[in-house]
Amino acid sequence: MPWWLKMFYPLLTWQIKTDEKVIYLTFDDGPHETATSFVLNILKKHNAKATFFCIGKNVQLHPEIYERIINEGHSVGNHTFNHLNGWKVNDENYLSDIKNASAVIQSKLFRPPYGRIKKSQVKILQPNYNIIMWSVLSGDFDVNLSPQKCLNNVIKNTAKGSIVVFHDSAKAMERLAFALPKTLEYFSEKGYVFKSITM
Repeated sequence: MPWWLKMFYPLLTWQIKTDEKVIYLTFDDGPHETATSFVLNILKKHNAKATFFCIGKNVQLHPEIYERIINEGHSVGNHTFNHLNGWKVNDENYLSDIKNASAVIQSKLFRPPYGRIKKSQVKILQPNYNIIMWSVLSGDFDVNLSPQKCLNNVIKNTAKGSIVVFHDSAKAMERLAFALPKTLEYFSEKGYVFKSITM
């Protein structure tokens, strides 16, 4: 994440301050029938908890997977209803889309799709939402990135309190399937635990 973007939005949550060996895995764009089920199975294997930033229309398509996320002890967040880019839509339409998503996603956590949100949108949302950004972007959404490079991105940049982004989507699946299990194995061996974001 470019340093200047963090400076431009200092009130957003970019990482979580802790002295403990805790990592916060997050997954954007689900629920997806194949990818989210894969993620949940891998997380369970490692006794890891995570946070899923869900798209409202995908929750409507896969309510049973959404319920599984919650039933297995993970947290969820609002990722808009239609995966809108906040830089490209007016505030009224953006906030309406988030409200539509809130009808099926009961959470005070919000992540803007693409990480793109206007200061005017932040100002309106912050009384009601904790806006969660990230400190480590795996790059699993990039079809030109090798699975190994995706894993390297995570291992090289993750530390105590890091918020790491993966995507539970069809597009990311090839890189996700390689990098997520190895991420969990690598950091588990170093004594880290994986928690969901609950604030």
